[in-house]
Amino acid sequence: MSILEYNGGAMIAMAGKDCVGIASDNRLGIQLQTVATDFRKVFGLNDKLFVGLAGLASDVQTVHQILKFRQDLYELREEREMTPSVLSNLLSNLLYEKRFGPYFVEPIVAGLTKENKPFLSGMDLIGAPVYTDDFVVSGTCTGNLYGM
Repeated sequence: MSILEYNGGAMIAMAGKDCVGIASDNRLGIQLQTVATDFRKVFGLNDKLFVGLAGLASDVQTVHQILKFRQDLYELREEREMTPSVLSNLLSNLLYEKRFGPYFVEPIVAGLTKENKPFLSGMDLIGAPVYTDDFVVSGTCTGNLYGM
């Protein structure tokens, strides 16, 4: 069993006409045992920007705190809100920095650009991004989310 499967999770983000949607389960489990049913995995960073983190629960919380800190620094330094492409690059670099002792998360970035066009990206645990136009899935049941 992979450490990414220890707490489980399912996440999907989809793009529509000038909109995006992101959804996940709220279950926190230890393999087959359910610990809680109110564990957040999707976080809104501003009105048009969301990140979903599937993976090990402690790393989900740690990466969210680091992202929030770096977003605040970015907005103070640049005096503007972070765009989805900037967040995707920031998150990819954050994960790649820790590639030899990685955070066990598979993130999804979903948001709207300045022109209100959808932006979707997903990454593996070392930050290799994939950009898509329609949907992206992450978590332990990606085969089911793909409809296989």
